[in-house]
Amino acid sequence: MTDRFDVHAVRHRLKLKRDAGHTFLFESRDSVVCPACDEPFAEVLLTEQRKHSFQPTGSMRFCVVREENRTLLFTHD
Repeated sequence: MTDRFDVHAVRHRLKLKRDAGHTFLFESRDSVVCPACDEPFAEVLLTEQRKHSFQPTGSMRFCVVREENRTLLFTHD
């Protein structure tokens, strides 16, 4: 898949907040752009699990990107 979000290419611009082995949460520290809307995102949740539950706060805006083996959820302030 050519449109895959390459977390390793922007890893130096992200802060790892959680690592569960199959699910990762990164905070954007340098206005990394969301591949869904082309705007900077606040956090990205990457999961290889088929199902994942989360609780957004307030009126948080988010984008979802589905790749072959993982799902990415980008939150925006």
